[in-house]
Amino acid sequence: MLFGSSGIRTVYSKNLVLTVMKVGLVLGHPGAKVLVGRDARNTGPVLECSLISGILAAGGDVHLAGMVPTPAIGFASRVMDAGCMITASHNPEEFNGVKIFNPDGSSFTRDQQKEMENCMDVPDYAVWEEHGSISGHDIRERYIRAIIDRMAPVKDSTMVLDCGNGAGCTVSPSLLNAMGISVHCLNCNPSEMFARPSEPLEEYLPYMRSIIKSSQAGGAVVHDGDADRMMAFGPDGQFISGDQLLMLFTRYIGAKQVVTTFDASMAIDELAEVRRTPVGDTFVSEELRKWGEFGGEPSGAWIFPWHSLCPDGPYAAALFCEMAHEWDIREEIAKIPSYPMIRESRKCRNARELLKDIGAENPTDGIRLSEEDGWCLVRASGTESKIRFTAEGISRDKAREMLDKGRDLVRKGKNA
Repeated sequence: MLFGSSGIRTVYSKNLVLTVMKVGLVLGHPGAKVLVGRDARNTGPVLECSLISGILAAGGDVHLAGMVPTPAIGFASRVMDAGCMITASHNPEEFNGVKIFNPDGSSFTRDQQKEMENCMDVPDYAVWEEHGSISGHDIRERYIRAIIDRMAPVKDSTMVLDCGNGAGCTVSPSLLNAMGISVHCLNCNPSEMFARPSEPLEEYLPYMRSIIKSSQAGGAVVHDGDADRMMAFGPDGQFISGDQLLMLFTRYIGAKQVVTTFDASMAIDELAEVRRTPVGDTFVSEELRKWGEFGGEPSGAWIFPWHSLCPDGPYAAALFCEMAHEWDIREEIAKIPSYPMIRESRKCRNARELLKDIGAENPTDGIRLSEEDGWCLVRASGTESKIRFTAEGISRDKAREMLDKGRDLVRKGKNA
């Protein structure tokens, strides 16, 4: 399949340009309204034009939002037939791609993706008098206002905000300022080249502790390239893991039913009724259509279904700032359950084939080895040539034992 765990994403090439045009041809038809946005990458305008050409050629009307976060497209798609975001999310600058949304903000399901791929082989062009039109569509203010209306004012508070030079720069500084927060901005200017790796991992943010302390901030919020993700730091400069954030949000909003992924900590089961999906926000949002009050995954994708079924970094940033103003984050983290977890990855050019060898029905879903006091998930990355391992146990030794079982399973593959 062309689609990975979150849209189409690959290193930029002429094939990607042609693929994106075919996406437009499938989405567009006479009378169709398609919202289009992009992130800050230098290949964005080319792919944006390619997508637009396809939509217009099929007879659809393009509503052009310009550079905006992915969740703004997901939110504003409710008045459209579909939304499209040109982005490679947290991947390096040489990558790009497209994410496609339903009107409720959810990503296209696997069935929709398969149907789209089948249609891409036989594109349908409109006759010349039925070609579509292009119009500008400013969605930022409405999107920001929708978030502010759900937040409490935060007075006398300072927070560090690192947008990573991505599309979040166009929304999050204004959003947090409008809440009454004094924002200490880092990398809040959109740029074709990122000042740090785009994925909001702790190892890519070594400067954050000293900046939080020097600015006397109550913590920090961090985005990836398209701001569908948000990770955070506490007032002491300590990185808050994705599993900790999942539990903090669950407790803060009082969620009793939570959708998360197979690689999330088993500790969340002690706070709410939980349903698990394969890794990828597409699957979380699909399950939230049927069940649940809140969803997310430890990578930093947080979904608030009363707002949108698209992972929403700016919404999560605003909610975290509100939470940090009302709670002592350090005390709250100390209250939530915690078990040792180990995450690692290994480069593998034939990761998908190897996972199939060892019994995975879908390589990016992977295989989960479960025992009463621990588990290990082995899966192929949906965006990189890697095998990812996640293991957790009631003790560090148990987590290592489960990780070793995952490694042994991979060694048995004929393509290992």
